[in-house]
Amino acid sequence: MRAPRSTAVPIALLVIAAVAVATAMQFAITFRGPPPRPAPVPIAEIARVLRGESGHAGNWRRLDVTDSANPPIGGPRQQPNPMLDGQIAVALGVPRSDVAGLYDEPTFFETSEVRGDFTVGWHGPKGWRVARSMRPPPFTHWHVFTLIAALLTLLALAVPAWFIAQRISRPIRDLAAAAKRARLGVPEPMPGGGPREVRELAQAIEAMQGRILHQAQGRSAMLAAIAHDLGTPLSRIAFWVEQLPEAARERASADIDEMREMLGATVRFVRDDRAGAAHTRLDLGSLIESLADDLGTAGTPVEVATGPRAVVRGDPSALRRLFANLIENAVRYGERARIRWSLEPGWVEAVINDDGPGFDPARTEALFSPFVRGESSRNRATGGTGLGLAIVRSIAEAHGGQVTLENRAEGGGRVRVRLPAE
Repeated sequence: MRAPRSTAVPIALLVIAAVAVATAMQFAITFRGPPPRPAPVPIAEIARVLRGESGHAGNWRRLDVTDSANPPIGGPRQQPNPMLDGQIAVALGVPRSDVAGLYDEPTFFETSEVRGDFTVGWHGPKGWRVARSMRPPPFTHWHVFTLIAALLTLLALAVPAWFIAQRISRPIRDLAAAAKRARLGVPEPMPGGGPREVRELAQAIEAMQGRILHQAQGRSAMLAAIAHDLGTPLSRIAFWVEQLPEAARERASADIDEMREMLGATVRFVRDDRAGAAHTRLDLGSLIESLADDLGTAGTPVEVATGPRAVVRGDPSALRRLFANLIENAVRYGERARIRWSLEPGWVEAVINDDGPGFDPARTEALFSPFVRGESSRNRATGGTGLGLAIVRSIAEAHGGQVTLENRAEGGGRVRVRLPAE
């Protein structure tokens, strides 16, 4: 089996290709020649224009001719050049004093053409006639070629760069998604594809997940065993309690019942935290309505608003326990429970409202911790074991969902349960 390739290989190849293509483009532009400069204008052409002869007699730049009562005024970089003025005067057949020019590029020897920008005036019988060189367009064929070459280079590099980036990042995204799905009681297999570094990271995460799971399972088993074994001494204590006076016996029996309830809740919490039952497709609305009917028959004040058909994948027993705990909390702290659910893209959201004093925003996260009771924030004299919301969150996360606590604007508490929809 061929060993997976390192991430550095496609990155290095992309860099080499980028340098090669950029060098080839620069080479092609160099062979096209330097940026075009304005063509020089023959002195004979300047004289012809100043005489007023029409037409364009060559491939050089066009000249702008105006009549003026004042001598010519040139640009900021243009300077006088008596030698060029004399040559233009000779071409015109006029005295040297009748020609005044300003030139962008200096010339120190006789020439037949003028380079760069210039402004030349001839003082004739009707005043000054001024010829100015017209600037070439800022966007020439050379610029078009350079821009097209740069765009082609960008396109040639962008397409493979995109595919290489996707090929590198996709395994990392898959690994991140698998790590998010992983939870303590349900090991999540890590994807094995991608470059060598990603595969090594996946193997390391999977090994770490196994070590954490093994350690947590040992602690959970120990906690469940302790909770189970405490039932025997409690039974013996209950036997001896029967020999106490009636008043003391009733108080002691109540304490023993509370301890048994706490032990039972602890065993259920450990069982739910280690839950790994197979998930099946089920109608969440039907499950909630069935649970509400059972609780209502037993005298629990619970109301259900009929909603759309909401199919999820999960463990029916665990989901019934989740909503039973929330209904029990709503009734205990808020007198009654009202349930409704709705569909969102990819999600089912169930809402449980009550008429209690609501939640303390500073403690909402702490209420999900095991053995944290809510009576200090919800103003009740007694409470449960403090495991109800911890069990709710454990079951919700095992199904890829989440649970949040909030306060209603009109008063009362609200619990939102979001589960992935099928």
